[in-house]
Amino acid sequence: MGYSRYDLESPYSQFCYVCSGVGCEQKKSEDLYRNLKNEVRNRGLSSAVQVVRTGCFGLCEKGPIVKMLPEETVYIEVKPEDAAELVERHLVKSEIVTRLQLRDNARRPHLEVKKDHGHYQKQVRIVLRNCGKIDPESIDEYIAREGYAALDKALFELTPEQIIEELKVSGLRGRGGAGWPTWLKWNFGRKSAATAGTAYVVCNADEGDPGAYMDRSTLEGDPHSVLEAMTIAAYTIGAAQGYIYIRAEYPLAIKRLETAMKQAREYGLLGEDILGSGFSFDIEIRLGAGAFVCGEETALIASIEGERGTPKPRPPFPTDSGVWGLPTVINNVETWANIPVVILRGGKWFARIGTANSKGTKVFALTGKVNNTGLVEVPMGTTLREIIYDVGGGMQAGKAFKAVQTGGPSGGVITAEHLDTPIDFDNLAKLGSMMGSGGMIVLAEDDCIVDVTKFYLEFSVEESCGKCAPCRIGTRKMYNILDRFTKGTARPDDLWNLEVIADATKKASLCGLGQSAPNPILSTLQYFRHEYLAHIDEGSCPAGVCKDLMLYSIDPEKCIGCTVCARKCPVACIEGKSKELHVIDQERCIKCGACLAACKFDAVLIA
Repeated sequence: MGYSRYDLESPYSQFCYVCSGVGCEQKKSEDLYRNLKNEVRNRGLSSAVQVVRTGCFGLCEKGPIVKMLPEETVYIEVKPEDAAELVERHLVKSEIVTRLQLRDNARRPHLEVKKDHGHYQKQVRIVLRNCGKIDPESIDEYIAREGYAALDKALFELTPEQIIEELKVSGLRGRGGAGWPTWLKWNFGRKSAATAGTAYVVCNADEGDPGAYMDRSTLEGDPHSVLEAMTIAAYTIGAAQGYIYIRAEYPLAIKRLETAMKQAREYGLLGEDILGSGFSFDIEIRLGAGAFVCGEETALIASIEGERGTPKPRPPFPTDSGVWGLPTVINNVETWANIPVVILRGGKWFARIGTANSKGTKVFALTGKVNNTGLVEVPMGTTLREIIYDVGGGMQAGKAFKAVQTGGPSGGVITAEHLDTPIDFDNLAKLGSMMGSGGMIVLAEDDCIVDVTKFYLEFSVEESCGKCAPCRIGTRKMYNILDRFTKGTARPDDLWNLEVIADATKKASLCGLGQSAPNPILSTLQYFRHEYLAHIDEGSCPAGVCKDLMLYSIDPEKCIGCTVCARKCPVACIEGKSKELHVIDQERCIKCGACLAACKFDAVLIA
């Protein structure tokens, strides 16, 4: 996938890459970068060593991350005060700072690893090909890794029909959730634009799923890949204007997009007469206010036009009538990032990766109860077991795997019996879940399925635009029922009510938000109905999460009357004299767990 900085002719012999993604920035990676620069300068190494800000490496939980070239040594959880030691030992003395060293990367020969394991070993980086390898604010570094070569090929070697054919051969499907064939969408847009005389190209960067940050990180680490792809699409369908719709709450991604757009215009890669081809195209950024519903195409279009972001009935589809009533092709960030590779390498090359109906790779935001949380990119068809246990490093603290939630509030859960199922669009649908934008939250034995489902329904209630009654009322009704389950007041007929309302909401809602909002309920009822029943029949939460169903008591055999629990109780509901048995007043107990945490003799029981 192109060249690294070290492969190019350069006055530098060593490079120090510092992750500058938003996650690492929050852990003071900018201070670390400055300290490394100062240490290199103060030791007279500036002519031989270059310190570079770069995008996300993927191991987000272990940041800030520093990568040294040419050795490819990766250091994790590096603090600003570690800069002097890294420079002295690694750059000056050629020693490995073992206390900061990443040890689970099987491709690094100098690391202590177990054979056939490693966070990066089973990944194939196409979308994230430049993240962690270039300075995202340098167009020259993007160009050095074959950046804009696909645009050059499209403008001077391929016709629009040939570009669409390459996309068809590649089998690339939209990564925004529905998995619509990309070539078909572009072809519809091209035909409609031929009649209308012009069209629009839109990047949907309104990433709002809980736990999902794939698109934001791609823009932070490789913004030019999206600009190049949108320009290729504009040439293909006959558009002169594009929009990137992104949340205002992603300031770093916006900053890097603005920098990339300015550079592209200066290099003649965006704007008038691109590369002297006679083709002109430009892009504007439109900021969203953070409404989840604006991820839906028609709501997004309305927001771009300055209207309230609410969905509209389809047809007409955006490829026929989109922004300002003109044909519009909309893809999300991940889909766009694949385009330059497909055009440059060819559709056949891309189609070799993945499964029969799901080609290429998929980026997941792997979070939850796994050891290595962060961004991962794996070929379609990789099993959940490989993602969780090989790439993700297994379950935290040796906890038992319970399920994985894919697709965010629009998806469902996948259980242990399906861990060896190859992940692609079709298999996830068969399991009652969906690919979605790529959120993947791993649940352990101590996670309550009912509580997790309630969380997603609360999200859907808050994010519903309220335009249609099935979504506005249906999601609220479902949430209220789930709330009763977690508080111990559910009725025997609530399971039936949940399923009936979920089915009606799914069938009658106007847009994808309402149509998919019941999915977490339907999926968890399919695989974990026994947990719902336990909340009703036994008045208990099997995972011990729903505090209203917990009963705290004191074991008379273990209590020595030390009074610590009584002194720590915030509502003074524990009674008993010193050196005598203490008792909890159940009516006043707020289930906070302070007594459980305070007792050193394991005398506080929970049921």
